[in-house]
Amino acid sequence: MAVLHNRISHKELREKMLNETFRRITISFYKYFSVSDPQAYRDDLYKAFKELDIFGRIYIAAEGINAQISVPEFNMTAFESFMDAQPEFVNLRKNIAVDDDGKSFFVLKIKVRDKIVADGLDDASFDAAKTGIYLNAKAYNELTEKEDVVIVDMRNHYEYEVGHFENAIEIPSDTFREQLPMAVNMLQDQKDKPIIMYCTGGIRCEKASAYMLHNGFKNVYHVEGGIIHYTRTAKSQDLPVKFIGKNFVFDERLGERISEEIIAKCHQCGQPADTHTNCKNEACHLLFIQCAACADEMNGCCSSECKDVLALPEEVQAEIRKGIDKGQMIFNKSREGKLRPRLDRINQI
Repeated sequence: MAVLHNRISHKELREKMLNETFRRITISFYKYFSVSDPQAYRDDLYKAFKELDIFGRIYIAAEGINAQISVPEFNMTAFESFMDAQPEFVNLRKNIAVDDDGKSFFVLKIKVRDKIVADGLDDASFDAAKTGIYLNAKAYNELTEKEDVVIVDMRNHYEYEVGHFENAIEIPSDTFREQLPMAVNMLQDQKDKPIIMYCTGGIRCEKASAYMLHNGFKNVYHVEGGIIHYTRTAKSQDLPVKFIGKNFVFDERLGERISEEIIAKCHQCGQPADTHTNCKNEACHLLFIQCAACADEMNGCCSSECKDVLALPEEVQAEIRKGIDKGQMIFNKSREGKLRPRLDRINQI
């Protein structure tokens, strides 16, 4: 019987990926379609992608698929052939990373979920298929030249912090499920204006545009393929790129450079910086922005307390980590700009 999950340590897999001599291409895609047996679909896809040496993180649900993957360049033709042979992927838009070192993933993980993007919605009358109007790069640039347009960033606050479209407003939250009702409430007095929603690859803003229409908004648009597809299209067509800074991505890269501007600050010293990192103390693992100087001084840690923990013998650190569920704190920082290391729980052990 085929093994349908990884059995090798992440440390070994990461080292193996870093030592690869061939190029990988980072691709993301999603598709809403009916999946009658998500677990069987997941297992079949795992076997096919494993054979092609594809890494990545993929969610399967009854409503469809959400995937971020890394494909060996020498297997791209075989990958395209496999995708083209699946009826559900006909005319599928695949977003190729803008700033890609090929080191985005080191393992293949395919999970069955209730939804391909967690939205917290439990409204039988909501139809996610009734979405806003797609905007390609050219149409987006033209529409945003109008004065009454509202541009809405449907990503989390730490994504917005390092990069966003010009004049975009932030819906300040940690999760997409928090953002949906917040967006409706924040924009109540602007229902008659053109509202453009965007996200990283299109999946969140597509559903958000449907939710806005569901709540009585009339003139709703969303950026086709999100920031990734917009940027690649705008550059290929020599159009002005209206995104400033870095596009946060949920893989080993933690970001892809779109423009040279650095609009964020180091969370420790306040100097210009937009490099996200996870605290090297695995019992904390807090995501935060750290400049090179602070990374060197703090040994990659978010606080002096975590730096002290990192200096302890590994077996002591392992004891500290036991029982700590980092959960959403892996991608969490105070929206007021103050670091929130998990020392409350670390110090209890």
